[in-house]
Parts: sequence; C-alpha cells; structure tokens
Amino acid sequence: MTLRQLVLKIHGRCDLACDHCYVYEHADQSWRDRPAFMSDGTIKEVARKLADHARTRRLPSVSVILHGGEPLLVRPARMRTICAEIAGAVEPVTELDLRIHTNGIRLDTRYLDVFKEFGVSVSVSLDGDRAANDRHRRDRRGGSSHDRVLRALDLLRAPEYRHLYSGLLCTVDVANDPVAVHDALVAQDPPRIDYLLPHSTWDTPPPRPAGSPTAYALWLLKVFDRWDAQGRAVPVRTFDSVLSTLRGGPSLTEAMGLAPSDLAVIETDGSLEQADSLKTAYPGAPATGYAIASDGFEEFARHPGVLARRSGLAGLSPTCRSCEVVTSCGGGLYAHRYSAASHGFGNPSVFCSDLRALVDGIAERITDRTFSPAVLSMDELLFAEGELIRHLLSRSLARHHGEESWDAVRRALLDLDGSPETADHVADVLAHPYLFTLLREQPHHRPLDPAPLASAVTAAAVRARADLALTWDHPTAGLHLPALGTLFLPGPGRITATVTAGRLRVRTHSGEERAMDDPARWRPLRTAVPAGGTALLLDDADPFRARYPAPVTPPLGTAGLDAFTKRLLAALRLMDERAPDWRTGPNAPFLTTVTPLRAGAGVRLGSHGLGALGMAVDVDPEEFVRDLPRTGRRARFRALLATTDLNVPGTPAGRLFDRADLALADAVRFTGDPPRLNAALARADDALTRLADRPKGEVTETGAEFARQLRGDWADLR
Repeated sequence: MTLRQLVLKIHGRCDLACDHCYVYEHADQSWRDRPAFMSDGTIKEVARKLADHARTRRLPSVSVILHGGEPLLVRPARMRTICAEIAGAVEPVTELDLRIHTNGIRLDTRYLDVFKEFGVSVSVSLDGDRAANDRHRRDRRGGSSHDRVLRALDLLRAPEYRHLYSGLLCTVDVANDPVAVHDALVAQDPPRIDYLLPHSTWDTPPPRPAGSPTAYALWLLKVFDRWDAQGRAVPVRTFDSVLSTLRGGPSLTEAMGLAPSDLAVIETDGSLEQADSLKTAYPGAPATGYAIASDGFEEFARHPGVLARRSGLAGLSPTCRSCEVVTSCGGGLYAHRYSAASHGFGNPSVFCSDLRALVDGIAERITDRTFSPAVLSMDELLFAEGELIRHLLSRSLARHHGEESWDAVRRALLDLDGSPETADHVADVLAHPYLFTLLREQPHHRPLDPAPLASAVTAAAVRARADLALTWDHPTAGLHLPALGTLFLPGPGRITATVTAGRLRVRTHSGEERAMDDPARWRPLRTAVPAGGTALLLDDADPFRARYPAPVTPPLGTAGLDAFTKRLLAALRLMDERAPDWRTGPNAPFLTTVTPLRAGAGVRLGSHGLGALGMAVDVDPEEFVRDLPRTGRRARFRALLATTDLNVPGTPAGRLFDRADLALADAVRFTGDPPRLNAALARADDALTRLADRPKGEVTETGAEFARQLRGDWADLR
C-alpha cells in the first residue's frame, strides 16, 4: 500500500448534535475514551512520518484532511500551528494537498486567513435547504444550523477566499425533496457536490419508505435528471464517478468502484485506524492496534483489514463478482457491507438494489441511440472527434467563467475561430491528438490550469499569422506550442505572449524577453514526409504525449531525430511495398503524429485522439509492418467508443465488442501464421455470437452496424 490520503482528527468533539453522525451516534463509541484534541507531539510525529513515507515511496503528492468531530473547535492560532507543522515537514519532500472538512458554523475570516496562508481547501457539510438541513443537522439545544452555515459559505465565496472553496457534502435523506435539496446546494455556487448515502449496515439498515428497495436510487436519479437539465454545471462526484466507470474510466469516489483504498485515519490519541465510516459496523471496527508514536505507515499497510479493503474484485462477495455493474458499483462502501450474522464485510452493500438501479438508470439516460455516421467512414469519425473536442473545450472554458486568465483565453479563441482567415488554423491545432488527451483527462474536482489552452491558442495565432496578446501564469520553464515546438523560458512564472505576423515574443515576470526567432531558445518540432504520403509530425516534446503503454523518450538530439526519421521512412516504404493499399478502408491506420518510445517498445497505440502513434527508436521495419494495421483497427474502435455509443454503457455488450475487435486485430497481425490466425478468428466468432444473443436494446443501431462490419471482417479473414 502507498498511503496518499491521511485523515487527521485534530479535534474529537463537535458543536452539532446530528442524529445521523457515524462518529457519535453509531456502534463505535471510542470517542468517549479519547482526548478532546490532538497534542502537539502527535502532530509533529504525524508530519515527520508522513514526510518520510512520501520520501521513501517517491510520492508526487499527498493529501491531508483536517477532520473531527468538528475541526474548527481548534482555535485559529492553534490551527495555524497545525498547518505550519504539516507544511513544514511535507512540502520540502512532495506537493501537499491540505484540506479541511467542517460543518461551517464557526468559520470566519480568522480561520480563512490561516487557510489562505497555507492553501487549505475547505469542504462544508450542508444537507440542502433549511427544512432538509435541519431535519438532522441541529445544535445541542435543538436549534437550526442553517443560517450559520450559509454565512460561512458567503465568506467562502468572497473573492479573497473563493479559491479555497472545495465543495459541499450532503447526506441523502429520502424524506427530503431531491430537487429542492439540489437547487439549494447549487445556489451556494460550490465547486463540487458530494451526495453521501447515510452510513448503514445489514444490522442497522437505512430507513426505506414503504419498504422500497430502490428509494435511494430513485432519489438520486431525480437529482441526476435535474443536474443534467442544468447542463451539469457543478461537478457531482457520485454521478461523475458512474459516468467515468461506465465508459471505462477510473472511479472517483471510495463509495463506488474498485479502486484500492489509499487512506489512513489518525485519531486524537495518535491511533492509526482504517476509514472511520467503519464505526458504523461494530465497536473497534476501524482499529488496527497501531499508533503513530510507535508505528509507521508501512506497518499500517500490512494490517489484514487494510489489505482486505485493497483486494478489488477478488475481495467482493460472489453476488458482487457476478454482477454486470460491479466495475461501477464496486460493491459499495466497505462499511455498508457489514453483517454480524453473515460473512462480516463479505456481503453486498446494504444499498445493493439502490446502487444497481442508480448505475442502470444513469447508463440508460446517457445512451445515445441515434445512428452515428462515424461508424461508416474515417472522415465522419474525424468529424465526430472534432465535435467532441470542441465540446470538452467549451466545458473547460465554462467551468472557469469570470476568471481573468481563462476569460482572456476564451476571447482570443473566439476571435480566431470566428474569422474565416484564421478558423482553419484553430481547427488544425484542436485536431492535434495530444490536445484531445489534455481535454479528456481534465480533473472533475480540481481547478484547471489555463496554461495548456493558452499555449494552444498561441499556437493557432502563430500558424495563422494573427495578432495576439495573452497573459497567464505558466507552470514550467518550457512554453510548448502544440504541433510547433518549445520556447525555453528562464523558469515558471507569469508571462505575456505576443504574436505579430507569425512571430512570437514572450515577456517574463522579470521583464526578460524570449522569441521564436532565437535558435538558442526555440526548438521546433520536426516532420517526416513519406513518399506518396502527407507529412507526419515527429512529436517528442508535447507534455501530454506520455500516454502510451511504454515510456516515451526525452526530446531527442539532432542525431537521434535523424536516425528516428530514417527508420520511420524506411518502415513506411516497406509498408507501401507489402500492402500498397494500406491507407484505404474503414480500418486503415490514420497517422498524423509519431512519438519516439524507448528502445524495445515496438509499435504502440496510446490513449490519445486519432492520428497518434508511438514507435520505438529501434523499431524493426518488419515489426512495424506487422503491427501498424492492428493499431489502425484498435485506434478506430477506441475513437468510436469516445464519440458514440455502440451499446448501453457498462453492459456486457461493451466487453464483447472489445473482445471481437481485439481478436480481429490479432487476426490481421497473424495472417501469415495459420494456427494463430485461426485461434484469433475463433475468439472473434465466439464474441460476436455472444453479442448477437444479448438482450434487445442493449446494442444501439450504431452498434448493430459495427457488429455487422466485424462479422464481415471475420468472414473476409477466414
């Protein structure tokens, strides 16, 4: 286990009396025997051992969440001491993501000034409008907490603190109106919303109106419909996680998905514990027997309970392992699986029916059943990918509306894209496959850096020879213009890029100026022009190129680029000799950009847009000829998955499409090897036969056409 998240219980008491609280109102009452707050010595030891762990494991970042009880029961001066101790130990070693989860009722400018000093992100618990929030979240006298939380959120939204605002946490109660709850949360303009199922087990099940097995799913789906109708303007982690996993992406929450746990909790007495949601199960459920004073995170990682929560699919019940939505659901939150009478945590979630209905409901809602011409030709597929890129770009710009740097990028992009003289150059830059990677991988829960898009807009202006002036904070010492090259800067910092008649000049925050026409500062990308083909970009410098299943090389020197270019052109000549028509047909390789990979990597397809190919610096031309048609087929399949729906997302039909296409790609590679060819064709036949037997409606009209094409390819290869 590599620990990346640490929950620090800096105070063990609370100033609210929420009747659904897992710390004070559930099975584990260990808080009664622990000190009210964490000592200075414990905090110092935590900071030291976390820094050691990050150093030993070479972690690029760690997250520390200040928690309770209510962490704001710690006074502002002491809060500053805690933040300074952690930052002082960890920041020299790795990037520190420092956060706090609070009920908000004590939040004021004294705390916010401390959080501003140390960059502490603030999440606030709020269960909706006044009626919904005060159903459970009352103070010890039974009074409302609603107005005090709203005052705190008013402060968080103020310009000087807005960047600290992380989001809202809402515990679902199906007695509340879901739309009213969601609208009340959205009205607080949060960067993100987390909807949390109430902590429950099979021994203490959640309340269910009229015994409905899917009451929580129906509640959340009403919220989803409202969120969708509002344009999904605010990220909602549960929904974003399901949307991600349904289309093969990662889980974004511990509550769903199969991602292994990387979290530890340290209680006020220094005890090292598992996730404190386990307090719902039975007394002592989170305990490990370890303490920060005598033990470290390496010992914690070997605890049986910790290992059980990292076992993925193998650690789930037989019911979960056989379920069609397990990759999205992940068996639910570990604590919610507990039953004292049956298998402990080896059960489906007590919310099993809800989770299945939620995943199925979202999957059906997002399925695009309109027929996509992208399945018919490469031109249509390229057009569909271009539309997707523009959608992702628009979403990124909309998320940061009102921010100075982002608004400047938006205006410049609209000016260039709206002019007939420059629009084609914008389209060319947007078509770069590594820009697609950037846009598709943007995080849902963190602010985005405008620098990559500012660089792309600058590249479009250079290509179009259009006038441009943009200012932004650049995070590195290299300003990379997609598909053009890299301008070397003195270091990271605020820059102003000015383009005049195709000439780029950059003024740094120190007043130093760098320009493209300075060969000592500007490194252009090279192209290779094969006989009878179009120029291919040799991109060994794009910061987003490293998404291949093999390491990319650092930027090559002149001799290295010469050798790589020669090897690529030789491989393409051999391809023309062996298969003169290799550039034609729906599965033909579409190439625009080739990136050098480390020796021995062969020919690889990455998680990029259409046109990208990774090729080892020592690739054998024969190997290139064998593997290029295979990568062409797989690139087409992945682009189809990104731009249209072949089936209802998350259903078995998706895996069958993948198996069939992969088997046919293998068959293409093994055309000169009859035993392997026949084995690959048998796998394809099996997958296509199973696909034909799937329930009606699981495969879309586009998917049915693609299946027909796959069967035709199978027949041609026999």
